[in-house]
Amino acid sequence: MPDPAVPATPPTPPVPLTALLAREDLALRQIAGPADPGIVIHWAHTSEMADPYPYLLGGELLLTAGVHVPEAAGSGTYFDDYVSRIVAAGGAALGFGLAPVHDAVPRALVAACDAHGLPLVEVPPQTTFSGVARAVWQLMARARLAELRRVTEAQQSLAAAASRPDPVPAVLRQLARRVGGRAVLYGPEGAEIAAAGRPVETAVREALAGLAEVVRPSGPGTPASATETTAGTHLAAYALGAGRGFVLGVAAPQRDPGDHTIASVAAVLLSLLTGEQQSGTGAARSSALVRLLLGAPRADVAALLGPGPWLVVHARPDAQAPDPVAASALGAALGSPLVDLADDVVRVLVAADREPAAQPGWTLGVSAASAPSGWPSADIQAARALARARATRTALVRHGDRAGLADLVPSDEAAAHARTLLAPIAGTPALTETLRTWLSLHGSWDRTAVALSVHRNTVRQRVARCAALLDTDLDDPDVRMELWFALRQQ
Repeated sequence: MPDPAVPATPPTPPVPLTALLAREDLALRQIAGPADPGIVIHWAHTSEMADPYPYLLGGELLLTAGVHVPEAAGSGTYFDDYVSRIVAAGGAALGFGLAPVHDAVPRALVAACDAHGLPLVEVPPQTTFSGVARAVWQLMARARLAELRRVTEAQQSLAAAASRPDPVPAVLRQLARRVGGRAVLYGPEGAEIAAAGRPVETAVREALAGLAEVVRPSGPGTPASATETTAGTHLAAYALGAGRGFVLGVAAPQRDPGDHTIASVAAVLLSLLTGEQQSGTGAARSSALVRLLLGAPRADVAALLGPGPWLVVHARPDAQAPDPVAASALGAALGSPLVDLADDVVRVLVAADREPAAQPGWTLGVSAASAPSGWPSADIQAARALARARATRTALVRHGDRAGLADLVPSDEAAAHARTLLAPIAGTPALTETLRTWLSLHGSWDRTAVALSVHRNTVRQRVARCAALLDTDLDDPDVRMELWFALRQQ
């Protein structure tokens, strides 16, 4: 299946149930269900609902004291129905607390958990549910710290390998070592150029080569990465760069949360190592930069970068501020090496024939397609689209560039009207941009505050100031429409 671009950091690893049972301070005891070391818990949740299904996300250790259990539950189908609903919701295990409601775990509940294959854990009276939940989070924090340390060490070793005299084989060897499997570099024609790590069965090798063809650029919509499992081996393939045809393939016996991040770092490094000297685009981009700095028109420089038109993408990670590796990985996922990292936003210039898709862990704003002469306007469009995406909690928002009533008015007359109408606030960009964002978000104080990264009270003060300076009623829909028309001319 296609697998979208990789998050900048690995997700938090789940907690093995066995690790929780091993905590002596909790004194938990499994009394039913499979004793599988592979059973993991993503979080702990307490509920006394007779049907917890609507409140479960999957992967929980559901904790209950049996308050919901009716007196005659043991003689009917109550426990069977209860456990089947937990299993249907994806619950990982059930924890039953002793006292004050029940002195012992009901035998019918034990039988139901055995029948449905749900681990049942007895929680003794001295252990609180909050203590169990805290233990889960502690174990998750330790696992995440260990995983982040492993990913950091892998990034450092991959960067060191890329600086060796034989960088491509060295990066492949490090990647194979870090994931405990095999790493393969495929050329544009599909042949293995280099490989390192453990040998794999013929079926796995053929499946990995086939997966590489899935991500090899073949037109708009081709995924940047893909994963599948064959013969118990986890496979992943990553397209290297924008349209050059090189692919990284990875085969490993297991897939830990950080492996995807480690492989994405290797993909970025291999993109740089295989792409620039093979295609000459590095020299072309350097030439384009020099010409821009020396005053050449953008239209003349754009020919060195590739055929247009172009899209500008503004992206912001959902968690921490982006770093150069994450920015490069995002550019590779969007199919463009033209990446700019500034503060907490990454800007990418993308050829319009590679339509950007939503990327896990990122919020994106995309401009309308533009010729080089319109790049500054497209940059503004992308910034505003990103602000709207963040405010509406949408993964990707595209700038709407369609004909409307505004096109019926000559542009010079529309611009003159806008200058006159907005003159009282034109000298204060913060007021203008706040009014624009507030109107675009239908007067929502909270969403506007998110989009502008300010407090909602600041939004209220600025909008009130706009109303006073413009001497108008912003609650009037006709006024809002006229102001929106004017703001679009800027």
